Amino acid sequence: MIKPPVSINNSFYDTLGPLWQTGENHPVAFLRAENKVRNPWILSVLQKRLQNEMRFLDIGCGGGLLTNYLAENGVSYVEGIDLSQASLDQAKQVDATGRVIYRQANALCLPHKNATFDAVAAMDILEHVERPLELIQEAARVLKPGGLFFFHTFNRTFASWLTAIKGLEWCGSNAPKHIHIYRLFLHPDEVEHFLTLNNLQLLEMRGLKPVWRQKALWQLLLQRKVSSNFRFTFSPSLSTGYCGFAVFSPP
Repeated sequence: MIKPPVSINNSFYDTLGPLWQTGENHPVAFLRAENKVRNPWILSVLQKRLQNEMRFLDIGCGGGLLTNYLAENGVSYVEGIDLSQASLDQAKQVDATGRVIYRQANALCLPHKNATFDAVAAMDILEHVERPLELIQEAARVLKPGGLFFFHTFNRTFASWLTAIKGLEWCGSNAPKHIHIYRLFLHPDEVEHFLTLNNLQLLEMRGLKPVWRQKALWQLLLQRKVSSNFRFTFSPSLSTGYCGFAVFSPP
């Protein structure tokens, strides 16, 4: 008998609570470290190409790591959607501005009209859904012409399997099972094809990887805890994690 494919474990997000901001022996700590690099990059692109008077949607916002940052840095309207109500509650609790709109919603069926947002992000979610093309379709549907779509996901390579699956299992002593599934990882050309199908013109794609020469890495290996000093950096290599953005150009 052929076994059914292993399903992605998204239920663990309901158990995180304050760990979104403080957990050190949980893989969510790596998200915080990634966001220290990604968030300023996203803000910089927004400021160069749009105005602060914009409408921004974060699909799969989790505990508000991106949404709260953008609101604190002047983006006028920020909304985050997620299926995990517990994560939304935590994000709202730590929103220093009190302005971010948090709403429970399905990424494949957004509760918004066409052409609602100037920018949409799908960070660390494309590899958590079985139908990433449909998520990108929805993101494009709610974007205004000229709007921006940001993404981050993992390449389907041995290097990604080693770091984003086996590495997380080992490094986080409190790591849940099946938080990443290798078959759901996406080659960069697959993502670009999905973008093209939805009139999204890719403008930039760059790798994101840990800084290998850092004291925090040795602390991680010895203590199985992710220090607040743990750093990621952008890389020309797309062999593991990678991010990018595209512009919506409907015919």
